[in-house]
Order: sequence, then C-alpha cells, then structure tokens
Amino acid sequence: MALTRRGFLTAATATGAALALGAPPARARAAGPGDWMGAHPDTTPLRTLTIPGTHNSAAPAGGPWVACQNTTVAQQLAGGVRYLDIRCRVTGDSFAIHHGAYYQNQMFGDVLTACRDFLAAHPAETVLMRVKQEYSQESDAVFRQVFDRYLDAKGWRPLFRIGDGLPLLGEARGRVVLLADNAGLPGVRWGDGALFDVQDDYTAEPTAKYPKIEAHFRKAVAQPGRLYVNHVSTAALLPPRWNADRLNPRVHALLDSAGATAWRGLGIVPMDFPDTRPGLIASLLRHN
Repeated sequence: MALTRRGFLTAATATGAALALGAPPARARAAGPGDWMGAHPDTTPLRTLTIPGTHNSAAPAGGPWVACQNTTVAQQLAGGVRYLDIRCRVTGDSFAIHHGAYYQNQMFGDVLTACRDFLAAHPAETVLMRVKQEYSQESDAVFRQVFDRYLDAKGWRPLFRIGDGLPLLGEARGRVVLLADNAGLPGVRWGDGALFDVQDDYTAEPTAKYPKIEAHFRKAVAQPGRLYVNHVSTAALLPPRWNADRLNPRVHALLDSAGATAWRGLGIVPMDFPDTRPGLIASLLRHN
C-alpha cells in the first residue's frame, strides 16, 4: 500500500521526535556487529561504552600453548571487536607480529591494512589499538623510530588518532586510537591510572580468575569515570583455548543474567577465542 501524505507526516514527526530526544534512528538501532558504534552520538565518551576486544589479537599461530585467536583481525572487526592488542617485534625498519618467540606470519602493516579496510567500509566505527613491544630488546627510541616510519614513510599517519587523552567517539570515528604500551610511543598512555582501571591477572587459573572478572564488571558499574579494562583471558596452567573454554561460558552467563540487565559502560573486555562461544560478543554489545 502506498504511504499516504498523513502517514508520511506522522512517520516524519515520530522520527524527528526520536532524534530530538537523542534516540538513534531505526537504522542505527538495527545495525549489526560491524556498525554498532554508529548507534551512539558523537558526544559519547569512550569510557562509557562496553567494547568487545581480543587479547593477543593477531596470534593464531604457534600451537596450543601460544595461539590466542582462531580468527583474523579483519574477521574480529567484522564481528564487533573494537579493541586490538598488537605485539610487535622490531625487525630492521619494520614490526613483525609476535606472541613471545613465535612469529605470527604477519607484519604490522597487515594489521593496519585490515583496520584501514574495515574503517573505510564502516566510517562511523573506531578501533582502539594497544601497541606493545614483544620479543625484542630494542630501546624505546628505536621502537619509536620504527613506528614513525610506519606513520610517515609508509603513509599510515592518517589512519591514526594520536593524542594524550581519550577522545569522544565523534573525534575517533574512522580512525585507530593509539594506546601506547611503550614509553617511546606517542598517544594515550596504556594503563594510566587517571584514565584506565585494568584487571589483567593472567597468572590466575580460571577458577580463581572468574571472581576477579565479575568483581571488575561490578566495579565498572558502581564506580564509573575511567575506562575499565577487564581481561577475560589468562595464561595460567592450561593453553589459552582451554582456559577460554572454561571462562567464556561463565562470563557469557553472567552478562545474560537478570542481575546484569541494567549494566552499562563495562569498558574494554579482551578475550581469547571469543568466537568459539556463540553470542558472547552480542551479549557484550547489549550492555551499551
């Protein structure tokens, strides 16, 4: 049936009222995991969001005691992940991606290409990227020199948002927010107590780790103000996949519990193998 003039005006009035009240349009509310940040206004502080992330994001290789993911960075971004943990070994004038001694069969440029392509297709999104030196003992100054070469000689500077403080979402859309886990790097200082509250007890086995995860979620809700980081991952006793198979279902059940329904602003949640628990990332996104 054709839309009558009265019906059109009614729909337009309702849409205008929703926008005036700050509600996202229906298209944004229905956005999938590739576009979920588009449902939030430009004035949204990043610390008020719940941001699915991955731990050792580009580490699928090296066997069961090393691998932390079984999907590519591109697949993670398409699935809703917006925080990446990238570990770089200095190799000449480039960064090789490592987890410990194990080269992950990709370079930093491969990670940046995945981010660039995703953000070009989804310009309302942003990616928060922790960059850390791994398996090399080069000075902070050398690490910075190599990073600067990526920015300028290799042309990646336009991809990054590099600044001292956490930006509003609108200031970061379409770019990678650098979280500097190296004293030589520019950008937001990873772990700065004025900005972050980090739980990362990677020495706790899953039975001991889970209460720490739940407590950090509850703290984020009760004491907002900083960007919480709540690592679900752990390296204790068992391979990462085995630990993830024990922790991810419990975290998923907590997020979907009646008591957690009103929880918002849980911060960054880095995980190992999140895709092996169907619906886990979607549950996190419901807490936005």
